[in-house]
Formats: sequence, C-alpha cells, structure tokens
Amino acid sequence: MNDLKGKSIGIVCLSGGMDSCVTAAIAVREVLPAFLHVNYGQRTEERERRAFQQIADFYKAAPERRLCVDLDSLHRIGGSALTDEHIPVPKFERLEEGTPAILPVTYVPFRNTLILSLGVAWAEALKAERVYIGAVAEDSAGYPDCRPEYFEAFNRLIEVGSSLGGRLKVVTPLIRMKKADIVRKGMELGVPFQLTWSCYEDSEEACGRCDSCLRRIRAFHEAGLQDPIPYRG
Repeated sequence: MNDLKGKSIGIVCLSGGMDSCVTAAIAVREVLPAFLHVNYGQRTEERERRAFQQIADFYKAAPERRLCVDLDSLHRIGGSALTDEHIPVPKFERLEEGTPAILPVTYVPFRNTLILSLGVAWAEALKAERVYIGAVAEDSAGYPDCRPEYFEAFNRLIEVGSSLGGRLKVVTPLIRMKKADIVRKGMELGVPFQLTWSCYEDSEEACGRCDSCLRRIRAFHEAGLQDPIPYRG
C-alpha cells in the first residue's frame, strides 16, 4: 500500500524509549510509518504510553496509523522485574561489562516475539512491507530475543507463515550499533530525545541506577551530549 508520495507502509514498534525513537526517525525517511505500542503491565506503562503518543505527535502520525495494544497476560504471567512488583528492579553503581552468565530478571518472557507477531498481523492488514524494531545486540544484556540470529529466524517464520511471505521483513537498523552511536545518529536525525523514556522503574524522574538508565547515561556521555530527561537527585 502506498501514500501519495509513493512510500510503502511500514510498522514501527515504538515503546517510547530512546532506541525505538531513533528507529522511528530512520523509518519515517523510508516508509509511511504506522506506530505500534504495546502495554504489557510494565512498571512504567503509563509513562511509556505517554512517550509513544508524544513521539507519534512529533512525527505527525494520523490516528489511524497509531495502534496501542494491551497484553496484560504478560503482567499476569510475571517472571520479570518489569512486570512483577514482588521482584525488585536491580540497581547498580556502574554498568557490568559483558553478557551475564544468567538471564537478567528484567527479561520479559517471549515479549519481542509477541510484539513482533502483533506487528506482522497489522502489517498483513495494511499490506505493509516492513516491521521496524529498535533492538540492539550490545544492549541485550543476555536477552535471547535481542540477538541478530533471533530476528533472522523470525524472518524465516514470516516467509513461511505470513500471507505476505518474503515481501514482509522485520528490520533492525540499530542491531549492531553501539549505544553512543545511536545517540549520535539520533541527533543527526533530529530525534526528540526529550520525549523518550528509558527507566525501568520510575515515571517522574529516571532512577539513574537501573541497567537501562545506566546504559543511556553512558551513551550520552560517550557521545559528548547532554541527556535532556530528568534524573533523580
């Protein structure tokens, strides 16, 4: 399906975080974007949804090209510090280097597969050609559904299981980028970083100590730029 400028439609998985926003900025230059957001009972669900709407506003997405889906089953399933309030979000003084030997408690069971499945379903309905997701291999922290081979396998699944077959692809423009390079790319593309939210736990001021906050802080520092969101203390 094409708009008047001849762009095909692309689904953009937009959590409201930094990486998904940079991915959106890349996508709007390649396709007519349709923004998908998933609420899954995460601690910062309301704050992330607000970021999604503000970013969609920034890119002037029409209402029919915005879709918010509730996956409260992930909250009921639990098993993650992001969805189960009985599991504390780990706090650190500094980032640990390397991939953890065990699966981090912030991993949400099979989340990316469920999100991508929704993206593919919407892509089929809209006859879209791409589903964008801002996965970063370096940032995966041991998450099995952030690895390049996972997305390669998912595209094979789409080819045999989707009505669009090989015409539809999941694309991961940031997958092999360093976090600081993602910040630099975002600045180059005029990304509204002030609208994004990355903290795993807090919604008013970012905690500055969870894994997600620390990676973001380090990325802006290494890029030589000021992070525009508020941090506690």
